[in-house]
Amino acid sequence: MPETHELSQTAFDRLQAEFEQLTTVGRVEIARKIEAARELGDLSENGDYHAAKDEQGKMETRIAQIGAMLRNSRIVEAGDGDTVCVGSVVTVSYDGDSDDVETYLVGSIEERHDGLDVISPASPMGAAIIGARVGDTLTYESPAGGTLTVQVVSLEQ
Repeated sequence: MPETHELSQTAFDRLQAEFEQLTTVGRVEIARKIEAARELGDLSENGDYHAAKDEQGKMETRIAQIGAMLRNSRIVEAGDGDTVCVGSVVTVSYDGDSDDVETYLVGSIEERHDGLDVISPASPMGAAIIGARVGDTLTYESPAGGTLTVQVVSLEQ
């Protein structure tokens, strides 16, 4: 069974627009590049042709990735502002050290914005902080082994 991707409406709409652009304009543009490169002659030593084919492969991979994500997505509503949910920007301190704080976006990597690191809700830390409130202290098992403790310092929706 495919993995379900929880996306905000904004991320879903952005992915839908990117998918539409790649499957229409993107494919036409790459076909033109390939055709122009073919007209240059011998394909075995044609750098433009090979570059265009590589670009086409990368684009088709991205199309497949986005298509699968859109087919297996679930739109999540914005939270109430009081609890951590998918789409929240949360700042945590590690082991109660107010000098050691990190800010993350909780959600799919496709939710990324403002240069924030992303925490998957399925990750150990993500699963621990979903539903938490500012001031809550949470403990979870690190993938590297051992137990980590974080405190939710601030939260934005």
